[in-house]
Amino acid sequence: MGRGRFGTVQHPATKVDLPFHNREIAMQVCVLGAGIVGLASAYQLSLAGHAVTVIDRALPGSGASGGNGAQLSYSYVQPLADPGIWRQLPKLLLSPSSPLKVRPRMDPHQWRWGLSFLAACNPATSRSTTLQLLQLAGESRQAFDAMMTAEKLDCDFSSTGKLVLYPDAPSFAGAQRQVQLQQAMGSQQQALSAQRCVDIEPALIHYQPKIAGAIHTPGECAADCQKVCDGLVGVLRARGVRFLLGTAIDSLVVRGSKVAAVATTLGAVEADAFVLALGAVSGALVRPLGLTLPVYPLKGYSITVDVSGPARNAPVVSVTDSARKVVFARIGSRLRVAGMAELNGYDTRIAERQIASLKASTEHVFPGCSTFGELHPWAGLRPATPTALPIIGRQARAPANLIFNVGHGALGFTLAFGSAGRVADLLAG
Repeated sequence: MGRGRFGTVQHPATKVDLPFHNREIAMQVCVLGAGIVGLASAYQLSLAGHAVTVIDRALPGSGASGGNGAQLSYSYVQPLADPGIWRQLPKLLLSPSSPLKVRPRMDPHQWRWGLSFLAACNPATSRSTTLQLLQLAGESRQAFDAMMTAEKLDCDFSSTGKLVLYPDAPSFAGAQRQVQLQQAMGSQQQALSAQRCVDIEPALIHYQPKIAGAIHTPGECAADCQKVCDGLVGVLRARGVRFLLGTAIDSLVVRGSKVAAVATTLGAVEADAFVLALGAVSGALVRPLGLTLPVYPLKGYSITVDVSGPARNAPVVSVTDSARKVVFARIGSRLRVAGMAELNGYDTRIAERQIASLKASTEHVFPGCSTFGELHPWAGLRPATPTALPIIGRQARAPANLIFNVGHGALGFTLAFGSAGRVADLLAG
């Protein structure tokens, strides 16, 4: 969904007739957005017996989903709003090589989000957020695994675990405290020496001197999110789900206390319930209703390179370098490298310097892993809340049949199926 015309409409446009195959349905539900969160919602709603329509102005997965970090981090969900951010803040804001870039704009929403983010950087909020994210991630793992068992999607899925690397003793000590919190919720993790990291992932041999320690989560997974999106579209079409792609969403048609239809470039689409899963642009659609969503885009970048040379040069285990704020995930014969967080509005242009930074990080951490002939550069807008908790369910002052499923930030792939399950449960009463 792009930036089309948004507003509250009190009269329907031309009605789009959607003849569903199965008349014995619970509800007709319209999902707004065809990213991984929207598609997971459509899948769970279809399983629950609803007739589902998915609308998006773009192709499935082409927003923040397709080129994401590819990691499914079910057990390691530490929010960006962490107390340690205060110690790192001067470097993050002032260093030319900082992975966090803030571009101040004449936008009250950006400033409000930024102040709320800083307010969330305290131990109590971080602990509460972590526990809630772990619960949702656990639900998501179960739902994703069930989907994969049933549908057997070809998506370069692997479950080789994850290593999070730390460059110094203070950051490693903070990570170990976070592990103690997560272990209390059932996460299977352990702190490792640099040598043990290399034992688990030999491709880190050249980077070992830069590692003070690491956290190993053996059960973490990875997959190509774009392939998951494409596979889900095929599954959903076979189940009778209707797709209106290349269709811009203009506004919500509100009658009384409910959304009666969504006005699109193809006309009005009516339904019994509507699921808002438009990522970073969700707020623009509901703003005319007097609603303000605490969601702001964090722009991220990725490259995807073919793995070449000796097998030991490229990682098989997923790796997160906390110092560089870069993640590495093996997807088949390719390596996905993702990172950066820019508060820069809704600009989706690809900055060459950020792509060069990701390439340099890859060469430094895993020398000889690729010829870097094709980088396949990508940029996307992660829809983030200040605390990192997504907004799921009905909201105060919103129409009663409008269900929110937004604000997953960098954890959209990880949390998609758990939040979709909650949406389906909500509509089931």
